Order: sequence, then structure tokens, then C-alpha cells
Amino acid sequence: MTAKLDPFAAAPGVMKPWFAASAAINASLEPALIELVKIRASQINQCANCLNMHTAEARAKGESEQRLHLLAAWREAPCYTPRERAALAWTDALTRLSEGHTHREAYDALTAEFSEEEQVKLTLMINIITGWNRLAVAFDLWIEPAAAQAAA
Repeated sequence: MTAKLDPFAAAPGVMKPWFAASAAINASLEPALIELVKIRASQINQCANCLNMHTAEARAKGESEQRLHLLAAWREAPCYTPRERAALAWTDALTRLSEGHTHREAYDALTAEFSEEEQVKLTLMINIITGWNRLAVAFDLWIEPAAAQAAA
């Protein structure tokens, strides 16, 4: 697949701060949790580029193959902590807002596991990865994980 355009070359003035915000938000919560959220949102948004990139990053950070494979069925899988489950439920709820406002139960789980500051950080992370998903899908981006790591 060939990219339709390179957003960094086409609009560097907005892409550089977008990337910087992404990096800051990415560093705001525990790395394993962040990768699970990125992968889950990317599954919902069907972003092959982000799935490829973030599963590789999760493995590099020590995530197990079992947990990566079961992420699509996280509700039925016993291998996620209550904090991870709350984050995944919030990810599902916000990523699927167009399917109806059914996020109350997810929010209750979120408040039980995350401080107010962490709730904002997680919500921003979900927004950031969804934005990256949209950019990658819209412009047919494909970035190999090693190249992304080098660029960062």
C-alpha cells in the first residue's frame, strides 16, 4: 500500500505539536496500560497500521502473546486486571460514541480505578490514538514499528 500523502510533510506546523502532545500523553500513564488502550481502539477503528505498530511496541515492553491475542475479547478473558478492564471499557465506550451514549457503566468502573487526573489522561490517550487511527486510515499510512521508533 502506498500512502496517499505524508501528513508530516504536508502540514508540519500542526503535525509536530500533534506528535508532541501524543508523546506527552503517552508518557502520562503506565506503559502496558497505554499499549492495551492503543491496541483496543485500533481494533475498533480497524487501523492495521496502528495495530501493527502498537502490538510490536507492547511485545517490546514485555506484553504476553496471550493478552495481545485475547484483547479483542477482553470482557471474557480472565487475564486483565480491574484497572485494565476499566480502561478498556472506557476505551470501548468513547471509541464507539456514535453507537449511543452507553458509557455510564464504563465511567463508574473508571472512577473506581482511576484518579480524576488519570481519567483525563486516559481520555486524552483514547482521543489521541483515535486521531492517529483516522490519519492512518484516511491516508493509507503504513509505518514499520522500527521506523516509528527511530523517528520518535
